[in-house]
Amino acid sequence: MTIRYKNAIKSLADTNLNTVVTISTSAVAIVKSVYFSNSSTGTILCNASMRDSSASTDIEFFRKSMGSSSQENASPQGLNLEAGDAIKAQAATANKVTVVVSYAEIDRSQENG
Repeated sequence: MTIRYKNAIKSLADTNLNTVVTISTSAVAIVKSVYFSNSSTGTILCNASMRDSSASTDIEFFRKSMGSSSQENASPQGLNLEAGDAIKAQAATANKVTVVVSYAEIDRSQENG
């Protein structure tokens, strides 16, 4: 078993729901934080969802109107992701919000059984 500490960064260039990170099918992950940063001079509605690959559904876990020049941790208690799960993010205004996901990826490809 190997643990890799990683960051995934995504600038939200459009108003679609964008995948920020997808966990490998041979790993699981513990997400420490999902930070949103609004660099605009106005309020922007932001949301984050977790893609549950086993159920093929997106579950929203964060929705907030973020003030100008602000940052917010969308998962202050952390998240556990299974193999193939993903974190997705969306902002109501394009080119103003960046998302940073900090996580520990636990590679299970060398496990027996």
